[in-house]
Amino acid sequence: MRARVIHSFEYRYDEAVLLGPHRFGLKPRGHGFQRLIDFRLEISPEPTRLYPLLAASGDEILRARFQGSTDTFLVRATSEVQTETAPLLQVCLEENEPHLPYPVGHLNGDLMGSLEGWLPNGQHDPSAVDLAQDALMGSDQRALMFLQQLVEIIQDRVKYTERHVGPAWPAGRTLKERVGSCRDLAMLMVEACRCVGLPARFVSGYHLVQPKPKRYDLHAWAEVYLPGAGWRGFDPSCAGAVDDRYIPLATSSKPELTAAITGTFSGPPGVKSTFAWSIEAEILDTADQPLEAEAAQSR
Repeated sequence: MRARVIHSFEYRYDEAVLLGPHRFGLKPRGHGFQRLIDFRLEISPEPTRLYPLLAASGDEILRARFQGSTDTFLVRATSEVQTETAPLLQVCLEENEPHLPYPVGHLNGDLMGSLEGWLPNGQHDPSAVDLAQDALMGSDQRALMFLQQLVEIIQDRVKYTERHVGPAWPAGRTLKERVGSCRDLAMLMVEACRCVGLPARFVSGYHLVQPKPKRYDLHAWAEVYLPGAGWRGFDPSCAGAVDDRYIPLATSSKPELTAAITGTFSGPPGVKSTFAWSIEAEILDTADQPLEAEAAQSR
């Protein structure tokens, strides 16, 4: 799928403010099953310094610093990407499908941050442990069956709803409330996977569903590391395994590090602000061509 996405943000203040340092996680992934064809980031007021950095996850994050005062802050990210459907997991794993719980010592040490428990001492949330145990039942301890059952159980126990404010809830709260946003369900899946030794991380991006909704929103899902297949996406608030209509922006073992924009401002006491955003998406081509072939043609 080839698509163009325009993501706009508008912050307005009733008095002039000073913008502090900002972090932008708006640049789509340019490797793996996705190729970044074009990316433009327009910011007003113009930063005095704007530079990229490579995050621990491998994503490119942009940092900005500002001088002077302003009563408006406008950001517009325009991206064009080409995605392709990942190879079938059954084909990638063949006879080497991981059996669960997966021994931690068999994994590359680089993955350890994606196995940590949610609690401060590194232990797993008891609710996530119970959920993982339920998904293991009947899975014959096979990873693919476990993931399929985990998605089904989450969808059965938690009703999906939109929630635009606040961080992702931990597993215990989501299961207690029996309702959650896409980021709550994604975090629930991440925590359950980690309980059985499967590294998992949080993903923020776009899901270009069909039919086209009245307006698009940022979406969240999980990526699970399967030895022999690598990082693969799963969306517990939708159909499970992700396809080429998902566009990852930022990934992290900690969901707060995937925010589209983070930053600070300072101004007079009691200064008020308003915020508006929009996401426009256009699918340019639905042909599922190998990225290498199209790259060769473009040269």
